Amino acid sequence: MIKMVALDLDGTLLTSDKTISKGNEQALKAIHDDGVKVVLCTGRPINAIWRFIEQLGLTEEADYTITFNGALVVHNNDKAELAKSGIQKADLVPLHDFVKNQGAPLDILDFEQVYPMTDLKPSMYKQQFKGNIDFVPRSFDDLSTDDEYSKAIVSDQPELLDKYQSNIDDDLRAKYHIVRSQPQIMEFLASGMDKVVGLEALLKHFGMDFSNLMAFGDAENDLGMIKNAEIGVVMENGQQPVKEAGDVITGNNDEDGVAQFVNKYFG
Repeated sequence: MIKMVALDLDGTLLTSDKTISKGNEQALKAIHDDGVKVVLCTGRPINAIWRFIEQLGLTEEADYTITFNGALVVHNNDKAELAKSGIQKADLVPLHDFVKNQGAPLDILDFEQVYPMTDLKPSMYKQQFKGNIDFVPRSFDDLSTDDEYSKAIVSDQPELLDKYQSNIDDDLRAKYHIVRSQPQIMEFLASGMDKVVGLEALLKHFGMDFSNLMAFGDAENDLGMIKNAEIGVVMENGQQPVKEAGDVITGNNDEDGVAQFVNKYFG
């Protein structure tokens, strides 16, 4: 029985102009009112998506959000941490060496802010980011060795990201979970980190498992939850490998694709 619905944001729940349509809002509020847990799953921190949480009314005692692509599970009401897993600075040295060699930019995120690396090419990430988070320029050498970091971002023109991605060797791939979340954004997470990690912790917290989960997504960073969910729903605009992994294809993100399937399934 489906008791939890997990939703990616960009390209899935959000339209191309980064809003939640009235149709999607009404469909999700209806199932939430009926006791189904509605969980937003994003690479961003919770403050950056708070307007969406409020719009959907996900501010009750049992409401949580998966942030930083699974690295942090947050209780919406008080921002308390249910589960957290980070990366040490030492783990990011091979990535910094790689991007420096490629002439690429790099942003490193802890669980509160973004550090654009000033010793590298300027990044496009700040222009892509919509939400409430501080960008604090810093050189890699000046990053704290005591803090935990949630992930790193390489953000550049899509054709340049294609080139960087093609130059990643097996040794580097073994060190990180690398996902192309958008054409201009490539994310480097701890090895094994995925939205599915955060969802597993949240499901366990509620005494559930993946047989109780429906997940909506469109991109590479949604693949884990699409594969593991009892019902993996992929948007019509989704990437082909994600479509192949899913159970159902719904409409696109600009045509209330989420609401189309939610209304059909839950009646």
